Amino acid sequence: MSNIVRLIIACVFFGAAVALCVFSFWGWGILVLLLGGVILLSFFFNENMIIAQYFLRKEKSDKAEEWLLKISDYEKQLHKNQHGYYNLLLGLIESRKAPLKSEKFFKKALQLGMTMSHNTALAKLSLAGISMAKRNKREAQMYLQEASKDDKNKLLTEQIKMMKQQMAQMDKQVVTSQRGGFRQKF
Repeated sequence: MSNIVRLIIACVFFGAAVALCVFSFWGWGILVLLLGGVILLSFFFNENMIIAQYFLRKEKSDKAEEWLLKISDYEKQLHKNQHGYYNLLLGLIESRKAPLKSEKFFKKALQLGMTMSHNTALAKLSLAGISMAKRNKREAQMYLQEASKDDKNKLLTEQIKMMKQQMAQMDKQVVTSQRGGFRQKF
């Protein structure tokens, strides 16, 4: 359902609530007012995204993807502030299946912007991991530094620290051209 339809339905519910209260049907008026409030809340927080986040927390990414794919046109169905979060959720789901393919979703999420700094840090941390998988150390370091700056609440400090340790391990590995394998430098 598009956002304009949600707003119209919420306005109808609020008008009906006022009319019921004017005609002394207070119980029904309050009930209809609460229903209108829930519909108005769905304008700002899409129910499909809330359910997808719930399934991601429960580690059920297939069900989360199913709920996200119910959003056919995110530009019409979601509020402008949710576009970045939509792409972030798609990137998180895609990173579990094919990590290198999720890069476009994380970059799109950063481009569209997100209001929470720890979500921005999460997207940059994921991009750092993808860059490390591509053996692009400079880009990975840049994303790690930006992620540590954006993580103001220190929610991702352990993940950032682990990523830096993995980057140090990446420095120790040298590809030998003769054997085609990896050799540890000590």
